[in-house]
Amino acid sequence: MTLSLILTIGTLVGVGVFLLLRRNLLKLIIGLSLISHAANLILVGSGGFLGRRPPIILPGPLPYADPLPQALVLTAIVIGFGVSAFLLVLLYWISRVRGGAAVSDLMELRG
Repeated sequence: MTLSLILTIGTLVGVGVFLLLRRNLLKLIIGLSLISHAANLILVGSGGFLGRRPPIILPGPLPYADPLPQALVLTAIVIGFGVSAFLLVLLYWISRVRGGAAVSDLMELRG
């Protein structure tokens, strides 16, 4: 499971960086979202739950899953959803005003 998690995280980061380098703003937003998902997987992987025992507290010293990374990932998902929604509305506004969704459209807005 660890190898598949590492490969998934690496793939998400690689595709996310590839999409960040494109000239289309929608691809940029999707790339940011993929990198955010990869960071969430890194946090979940650091929680220590291996799936061998249920995460139920029983008497005795047993290894349990750490709930802090799970809470951080839940918070990151909500924040990522809000940021993605804001960026999509901003992209919609730029495409309606400028008629396109390229990075060069943003440079024209500055001047």
